[in-house]
Amino acid sequence: MHDVEPLDVDPLVEAVDRLADRFRSLPQSKLLGAVPGHASRAAAALELARRLAGLATAVEGGPRREFPEAGAFAVGDQLAVAGHDLAAALAALPEGAEVALPAGPVAAAGVLAGAVAAVRETTALCG
Repeated sequence: MHDVEPLDVDPLVEAVDRLADRFRSLPQSKLLGAVPGHASRAAAALELARRLAGLATAVEGGPRREFPEAGAFAVGDQLAVAGHDLAAALAALPEGAEVALPAGPVAAAGVLAGAVAAVRETTALCG
């Protein structure tokens, strides 16, 4: 029997933590400032948090849950929670596992890479 090597979720955790900290320190004027494709930076971060939470639910195989809007000042915390939930769910998967997404099954490593890319895109968008 071989030891199963878990996915290295550190890049996701680090990217999410950096972005969440950034949102926690933004003044209201910046949080509420519009960015391309979103009414505000906070709305862009909430969309990302909802996406990460949806991926975590898919990884866990559970039903999709509502991810509430808690206001612009809570979005950093929401982002951190969603990102850490996804990282924990991915780290618990066996090597080579696939995740059932609406568009079809995706390798867990692909879900991880997509999540890291989404965090980086939101970071660039809201910079």
